[in-house]
Amino acid sequence: MAAVDCDVPMEPEPQIMSEEEIEREAEGFKEQGNAYYIKKDYSEAFNYYTKAIDTCPKNASYYGNRAATLMMLSRYREALEDSQQAVRLDDCFMKGHLREGKCHLSLGNAMAASRCFQKVLELEPDSSQAHQEDKNAEAVQEYEKMAEFGFEKRDFRKVVYCMDRALEFAPACHRFKILKAECLALLGRYPEAQSVASDILRMDSTNGDALYVRGLCLYYEDCIDKAVQFFVQALRMAPDHEKARLACRNAKALKAKKEEGNKAFKDGSYEAAYELYSQALTIDPNNIKTNAKLYCNRGTVGSKLKKLEQAIEDCTSAIKLDETYIKAYLRRAQCYMDTEQYEEAGRDYEKVYQTEKTKEHKHLLKNAQLEVKKSKRKDYYKLLGVGKNATDDEIKKAYRKRALMHHPDRHSAATPEVQKEEEKKFKEVGEAFTVLSDPKKKSRYDNGHDLEDDGMNADFDPNNIFKAFFGGPGGFSSEGNSSSGPGNFFFQFG
Repeated sequence: MAAVDCDVPMEPEPQIMSEEEIEREAEGFKEQGNAYYIKKDYSEAFNYYTKAIDTCPKNASYYGNRAATLMMLSRYREALEDSQQAVRLDDCFMKGHLREGKCHLSLGNAMAASRCFQKVLELEPDSSQAHQEDKNAEAVQEYEKMAEFGFEKRDFRKVVYCMDRALEFAPACHRFKILKAECLALLGRYPEAQSVASDILRMDSTNGDALYVRGLCLYYEDCIDKAVQFFVQALRMAPDHEKARLACRNAKALKAKKEEGNKAFKDGSYEAAYELYSQALTIDPNNIKTNAKLYCNRGTVGSKLKKLEQAIEDCTSAIKLDETYIKAYLRRAQCYMDTEQYEEAGRDYEKVYQTEKTKEHKHLLKNAQLEVKKSKRKDYYKLLGVGKNATDDEIKKAYRKRALMHHPDRHSAATPEVQKEEEKKFKEVGEAFTVLSDPKKKSRYDNGHDLEDDGMNADFDPNNIFKAFFGGPGGFSSEGNSSSGPGNFFFQFG
């Protein structure tokens, strides 16, 4: 078989560029990068600076230019690497040191930034920019110290203020943002704290600090189960995260103790429930929302145990922690009613009704207002020493005892002041009996009506009531002589 000659095209050998040509090509890429940088098209500028670096990787200025572009794109960590590479290639590259310092400062490393700015000042002592940036670095360090001191003193507002100021110079510092977010959570400003943490997690979903803050917000909003999930995730990303570990432990302990208290209450074990809620309140004083509920729960238990003043204190503590806590206002108002502090109860019911205008709340408010009105009249039940549900026999028995106790003849040897006081009490006892022994008057009195305004008490005479009740000859006259038998007291009021 005859051999066939085939012409196979050969690949041309690559032309080897001279060093001068390579430099010229790299400079071309740099110039194109500069043009895009001036147009603020930083992405394209980045691409051409990268081509320049790939073409000529030993040129410090190309790294410096790409670092400047990355800074404009807020990619400070990459910019820092390029700046450091630039000064490694040329230790006298002033712009490289300046950009390295600005990257350190933007990332929150003020001490490293200051060292870079000092290097610039060694190279160019009159650099106003280096002087200003060094002052900025000093300011950030000062804000850090103030924030640390504020956190120790639990002055969280001061910490937020310091971090806001520091972030003006260090916008990419996650550490400052996390500290600010944590303090916002501790101040109860949960949406703001969540927003800061979420911004960080969008850039870095594995950031243990941000996961911790997200969990902290949920924990303080009494979403304990969800909070625990974030704490566990934070510990998975950062096993040595002590704050997340403590918060997770507190969250689980708080939930368990609260549930134990609730179960004891439902079982009617009020003493045990009171103790369990008290223990739960010692777990984490920072958890405002949960602690408000615990105080209110303990107040409810206290009212069941007839510890009404303590119950009022607990409800007040709950309201101090959460001024919008309607249940605490209602519980305290009921305790005020039970202790006959009707004006205080009225204020609480008014607050509730202004917040939630329901028929039930309106009824409670009206009832408290009625009790306030009734409390400003004479308390006939108290004058006789009987309860509001006293029977007719109990009312008669109480009148007999009080009338004999305060009858003026029994105090004829007393001072004029005492005689006058006993005369007043004797008259009031008779007035009370007149009302409470008459079903119609008693009903109107119980419903808050003013009997004097109604004219139902106009013809009241305590002597006649006493005579009718105890019997005895004749009328009550100062001209008659008093007899010695019971029921024969003779006294006439002036």
